[in-house]
Amino acid sequence: MNTIFIAGHARLPSGMAAQNMYETLTITAEIDKHYGVIVTASCTLATLHGQEFVQQMLRGYSLRDGIDKPIEVVRNHYLGKAGNALISALKDLYKQYGAYIELKNESK
Repeated sequence: MNTIFIAGHARLPSGMAAQNMYETLTITAEIDKHYGVIVTASCTLATLHGQEFVQQMLRGYSLRDGIDKPIEVVRNHYLGKAGNALISALKDLYKQYGAYIELKNESK
């Protein structure tokens, strides 16, 4: 298999529909092992439309290039209440990716 699956988590702000179902927002991503590219992504926003929008925003970015560009895309294109939670979950996902790369490098 040429991909890995990573999740990032963040607290949701109060008063959101998704908060009634979950206390945290989760972004999951399938990432190409070699290039670090996000092949597909999903999140626990309440609506399918929101989930699909987040997937479209994140697909194609390489985590090898850092997380700043995907965060900028979220800031510029997602104007809902969960914006800060999405950014925090992305940062956590990137942290998990960094831990994976570190472990991979140690095992060489």
